[in-house]
Amino acid sequence: MTAYCETMKGNIILQDVETAAARPCKADPPRRILVVEDEPDIRRINAVVLHRAGYHVDTAEDGKEGWKAVSHAPDSYALLITDHNMPGLTGLALVKKLRDARMTLPVIMATAALPEVDLFDRYPWLQPAVALLKPYSAGELLGTVERVLRATVIPDEEFVPPPNWQGQPIPNGLQL
Repeated sequence: MTAYCETMKGNIILQDVETAAARPCKADPPRRILVVEDEPDIRRINAVVLHRAGYHVDTAEDGKEGWKAVSHAPDSYALLITDHNMPGLTGLALVKKLRDARMTLPVIMATAALPEVDLFDRYPWLQPAVALLKPYSAGELLGTVERVLRATVIPDEEFVPPPNWQGQPIPNGLQL
């Protein structure tokens, strides 16, 4: 007879009953998420909700701090959740820095106001994986995180910035 457990990635691990009793099935290690949010209460609540769901969570109070965290350990995060409207470096400007550095880290833009949709039509590589509009519930946050982490990201040429893109400003004065 076999026993099984489902890992966070949705993989099924089969074990015989004696092995399962002696050595419980190991789930995937918790994934690490960076939450970038300038509102302290929202940042704290998001971190607590994600931590209680089993994720490792780091937080940053603005885009500059978020970029510092990601750029110092680019492969250590499974997901970035960022607000857009923050002082200094906005969420979209943070996404631009990620893409300029050729990082394919999935992004959830959790914000009250999204940048102009036309911007994403012209620069699809700046588009977050998902937009989560505030206010949102803990269930909506967790459901969105789980959907994004389950998705297989295969970089599409359309979503990779061209080589001459790096460091260039967005035209027409659009706010990053």
